[in-house]
Amino acid sequence: MNEAQRFLRQAVELARDNIKSGGRPFGAVVVNNGKVIATGVNEIHLSDDLTDHAELLAIRSAARTHGAAALKGSTVYASGHPCPMCLAAMRIAGVGKIAYAHSNEDGEPFDLSTAAIYAELKRPFAEQSMAISHVPLPNETGQTLYAQWVQAQKGSA
Repeated sequence: MNEAQRFLRQAVELARDNIKSGGRPFGAVVVNNGKVIATGVNEIHLSDDLTDHAELLAIRSAARTHGAAALKGSTVYASGHPCPMCLAAMRIAGVGKIAYAHSNEDGEPFDLSTAAIYAELKRPFAEQSMAISHVPLPNETGQTLYAQWVQAQKGSA
């Protein structure tokens, strides 16, 4: 068994244990330099927070415990195909590699696929089912929000 299979088996075992606890079949393992630095399982059933996905909880745990820099170049092993939200968060966190054991096609018969969301996100905003609009506000302070942030960063350095 290679390293990827070993960590994927761990993610799947976390998912299986989560099923036994009343949760959804999703587990994730964050690995940096060959060592597990965090794990997570889908906790929506406990929190009613729809963002409590295994991958997000694992990267949050890794960042809290080891600092955000530990995620740069790390690998996330997930029991299932990461949803767009988790994928985006992993990209923002600097995760270098993602491997998953079960595809969207595997999950489709069980209503566990996010393929439709991926397809929707490929469409231009005007063609998506959710209304998305840019509504600029006049600058009443003389400094844009982002310029204010840059200025605050300089002041705290």
